[in-house]
Amino acid sequence: MKNRVLKYFLLAAVLAGATLQSAAQTKVGNAEFDALTHDFGDILLGSGAVSWTFSVKNVGSAPLAIYSVTTTCGCTAVEWTKEPLKSGAVGKISVSYSNDEGPYPFDKPLSVYLSGSSKPVTLRIRGVCRQKELSLEESHPLRMGVLGVKSSDVNGGETEQGRPQSGVISVANLSSSTVELSVANVSEGLSVKGACKMKKRSSANLEWTVTPDRRHWGRNNYGFDLLANGKKAGRINVSVSTKENFSSLSKEERARGPRPMFTASSYTFKRVKAGTPIKAVFNMKNGGKEVLRIYKVDSDSPKLSCPSIPELAPGAGQSIEMNLDTSGMPSGEVLIIVSLTTNSPLRPVVNLFVTGWIE
Repeated sequence: MKNRVLKYFLLAAVLAGATLQSAAQTKVGNAEFDALTHDFGDILLGSGAVSWTFSVKNVGSAPLAIYSVTTTCGCTAVEWTKEPLKSGAVGKISVSYSNDEGPYPFDKPLSVYLSGSSKPVTLRIRGVCRQKELSLEESHPLRMGVLGVKSSDVNGGETEQGRPQSGVISVANLSSSTVELSVANVSEGLSVKGACKMKKRSSANLEWTVTPDRRHWGRNNYGFDLLANGKKAGRINVSVSTKENFSSLSKEERARGPRPMFTASSYTFKRVKAGTPIKAVFNMKNGGKEVLRIYKVDSDSPKLSCPSIPELAPGAGQSIEMNLDTSGMPSGEVLIIVSLTTNSPLRPVVNLFVTGWIE
């Protein structure tokens, strides 16, 4: 069971890392970056190093200094603007990836240490290095009429309130004629740019941006229709998780914030036959000094339900009951992950586990 939980988290980390962010502006403190992530897409092994430059603007009134930028790999070299940036000035952070590690996906973080910030800002470069160039059909295996995409489901990762999350979706025109690419029926909170005329046997990028608001917490699904020459070819789904933004809190405010504490993070039921109802109970206490709020409860199984959880005063405790409908579930080991999105600076997301065995 422990191995399975570990495998799940490793898989979740890989999927979260698959987000392809575009150049949507992102403000962190008094620094506004043109992007936090750059995706090189598919590159060929042996084609040489690839480079990208991030821009950072000082949107505050005091000078902004980039103290240092560190990397986690010798394959990544970085240079940055050394002189302090006056208000309104723009600096550069240039990064180069050697592209000599083999035909694998790569995801390299950069830690940017800025004046006036207690923790570094993380920038990322990523892509997929391939041994040989792929055809449009190979690189866009999901067919939608005359169009092709890599997948209809995009894992947009996670963001915080007030910080838009962006990405790119590559679309291929697999036909032998020019195609007018556009979108329709875009979900509220999602915007998509990049509509264009696509030449035959070519590809183009659509840029999506999710702007979170306080009506949306935890995992949320957004989507839009892909149109080829005005006709629906398919639908793209984008999932993004949103948690609270604590960037404006001081160290003292974080320390005295609410703190969800559980006597156990997992509930294990004995072997049961499919159709047996299961009630999983978790005991929670607020160990902080402010009121605890659970904004949303997400489950990775539609079979498990949990009622909304009321506010919890400092020092108070309560039981959380979750109901699992095992009817129609396959036999074998069960692992369901339940995520609570909270207002706790120390534990903005709490994961609980319901495990057992169905005969």
